[in-house]
Amino acid sequence: MQLLINAIASAAILAPAAIGFTLIFTLFRYTNFAVGAFMTTGAFAAWGMNALGLPIWTGGIFAVLFGAALLLLSDRLVFAPLRGRSGGTLLLVSIALSVILDNVIRFAFGTQIRAFDLPLVPPLTFAGLRFTPETLWVIGISVVATLAVGALLTFTRLGRALRAVADNPSLASIRGLPVPRIEAAGILLAGALFGLSGTLVGLDLAIEPNLSLALAIPVIAAAIVGGLGSPLGAALGAVIIGLAEELTVAFLSAPYKGAVGFVVIAIVLLVRPQGLLGRIVERK
Repeated sequence: MQLLINAIASAAILAPAAIGFTLIFTLFRYTNFAVGAFMTTGAFAAWGMNALGLPIWTGGIFAVLFGAALLLLSDRLVFAPLRGRSGGTLLLVSIALSVILDNVIRFAFGTQIRAFDLPLVPPLTFAGLRFTPETLWVIGISVVATLAVGALLTFTRLGRALRAVADNPSLASIRGLPVPRIEAAGILLAGALFGLSGTLVGLDLAIEPNLSLALAIPVIAAAIVGGLGSPLGAALGAVIIGLAEELTVAFLSAPYKGAVGFVVIAIVLLVRPQGLLGRIVERK
């Protein structure tokens, strides 16, 4: 049971970023490998506010806004001029962007490990299970954010417009939808989710510039397992990846945890390329 709680905590960190990742893929049909770097910048943005003496929730809000603005700026400077290029080209560009962001973080903050200034509270125990207040906050915030994004995509005009643009941007434009503005809204939403996941990372783990790769692979694996293009599938995939990582730590060794994402991606692409809840997409 303790293993399941740890898995849910890991999934809670991955889920918002996986939903943002699949949202970008659905709109533009490319794999943004820089997702880990965006999460790391979100973690440092929240830490920066916390280091100034502001409460962590203020840092989290700043990280969400900063993540949204940074992803939109990156799209305008890097990805928008390359619209129409192949997914492979944009994947390579996103890898280069990830390296650039990592080095900017190192230049700005150094290589020291950081942590939020949080009050020391002993772990809670219930029925023999142990969990920290930070773990409960991470799970609660992630669940609320996931449900809020799901409701936005399902019940609001913006959500319906995002799905229409993702399905067929040309048809959406003919029907009068402002496609560029809707795409920008999708980018802002995805960036906000990256910033939120970065803050959750800081609540559960140490903050360091070398997190990008360790975060990117599980997030991409969660999105692929759930099915690219399916926000619900991304959340489900995050739970599966979190459980697989905790099982690996419990029955093998912690160093193998980093390989879980690669293995799961390989298995899913071989057995069910569209993932659990996704659909087969056209290769460009």
